Amino acid sequence: MDAHQEAAHETAPDDLESVLAAAHAAARPLARSTPAERADALEAVARALEGARAELVALAGEETHLPQARLEGELTRTVFQARLFAAGLRDGSLLPTRIDHADPDWGMGPRPDLRRTVVPIGPVLVFAASNFPFAFSVAGGDSVSALAAGCPVVVKAHPGHPRLSLATARQVTAALAAVGAPEGTFALVEGVEASKTALTDRRIRAAGFTGSVRGGRALFDLAVSRPDPIPFHGELGSVNPVVVTPAAWAERGADVAAAWVGSLTLGAGQFCTNPGVVLVPDAEAFTAAVDLPVPGPMLHPGIVEGFRTATDELASQPGVRSAASGEAGPDGIAAQVFSVPAADVVANPHLLELEAFGPAGLVVGYSSEDDLRAVLDALPGQLTGSVHAAADDPLAVEVAGLLAEHVGRVVWNDWPTGVTVSSAQQHGGPWPATTSPTTTSVGTAAISRWQRPVAFQGFPTAALPDELKD
Repeated sequence: MDAHQEAAHETAPDDLESVLAAAHAAARPLARSTPAERADALEAVARALEGARAELVALAGEETHLPQARLEGELTRTVFQARLFAAGLRDGSLLPTRIDHADPDWGMGPRPDLRRTVVPIGPVLVFAASNFPFAFSVAGGDSVSALAAGCPVVVKAHPGHPRLSLATARQVTAALAAVGAPEGTFALVEGVEASKTALTDRRIRAAGFTGSVRGGRALFDLAVSRPDPIPFHGELGSVNPVVVTPAAWAERGADVAAAWVGSLTLGAGQFCTNPGVVLVPDAEAFTAAVDLPVPGPMLHPGIVEGFRTATDELASQPGVRSAASGEAGPDGIAAQVFSVPAADVVANPHLLELEAFGPAGLVVGYSSEDDLRAVLDALPGQLTGSVHAAADDPLAVEVAGLLAEHVGRVVWNDWPTGVTVSSAQQHGGPWPATTSPTTTSVGTAAISRWQRPVAFQGFPTAALPDELKD
C-alpha cells in the first residue's frame, strides 16, 4: 500500500469513540436477537446490495480497475453468501447444540443435565481486503458471518477503494436500520491509526483480516498483546503449490502447463489462491510449453511496488533462473516464470515463502519421488495444495496426503482459483497462511469464529435458551 493511499482519510478520535460506544451498546440486544431476526437482517442487506448493483459496480471499476464482468460476478457471490447465512439461520444448521440429559448411572458418577450452545463473542473489527472489493471487503464474508453470529461489526475500509467502501456501508447500515437492527450494529472507519486504536480497545472482542503476512502479523501481535487478548483471524500469505505427477505429465503435460498459466495469471495474479509454485518432473519441457498473457492493470501502485520487490528477491535466490517472461501490461508489469531445481528448494526453503502477489510463478523441477517428498516436507502452511494425477496414480494419492499436512484445501485434477461458498468449504491453513488454522474465512463454518460456547447445567426448561429446550 502506498503512503498516499494510507493517508487518504483517518477517522477522527471522537468519531471513532462514537462508533465503538455504539457497537458496545448494540452487542447485548443483538445477542438476544433470534436467528430469524438475524436472517431478516442479512436478507435485507442482500436486497440492498442487489438494488444498488449498478452504482456499486461502477464505483468498483473506477477504483480497482477490475473488469465489469469480474465485479458483477463478485457482487453476485457477495449477495449469495449473505442469503446462504440467512438460510442456515432459518433451518438451524448454524446453531450447534449438544444436549446430555441427566444420567445417574454415568460411568464416572451421576451426570447432571448439561446443554451446550454458542453465544456471540461481541463487537468484531473487520479489516477489508483490496483484491476482492465486494466478497472480502465491507459487506464480505467476515462481516456477514459476524452479523449472522449476532455480533456488531466495525469495518476498517481499505484505502484502495474508499468511495466504494462508503457507498457499500451506506447500503448496509440503511438495510439494517430498516429491519430494526440496533443502532451501532454496523459501522465503517478509515485509517491505520484508527484501526489500531479500535483493535486494542476493550470493547472489540475479535478481529478478522485479509492481507499481507507483514501487516497481518503486526496486527495479530497487537491483538494478542492486549491486557485482554482477543482472537485475531488473519488470512495472510500462500503460494498454493501444485504437484504434477510423472504419470500426469506423460498423459497431458502441455495441457497442464497451459491451465497452470491460466490459473496463475487469473486476475493479474491478484488472488490469494493463485498457484505460485508448481512441481514437475521435467521443468525444461514444462516452461517451454508456457505461453504468458499480457496482464491487466494492477489494483493500486502499492501492489505494483510489492510485486517488483518480490520478483527481484525471487530472482536473486540461489539456483533460480528466469524461464519465461511475457509482454508488459498497462502498469509496466509482465507475467514471469522462474525455474529452480528441487535440491535448491530443499537447501533454501525460504523460496516456498516468497509470494509474488501478481502474475509470477516458480517451476520446481524434481528428478525423483524422494526429491518431491523433500520439497513437500519443507512447505510452510498454505491455503491450498493441488495434485494433477493420472487415472491409476498411487504417487498422487500419497502426495495428496502429504499436502493435507500443510494446507487447508487439497484439490484433485483442478485449480485452486475459485473458492465456492458452501458449508463444506475450508479457506484457511497453518501459519503463515492464517493465524487461526482451525477456522475458515469462507463458507458457513466461518460463523464459528465469532461465537463462544456456553454450557447450561441443571436449568429448568423455562430458563433455557430456546435452542436448548426439549
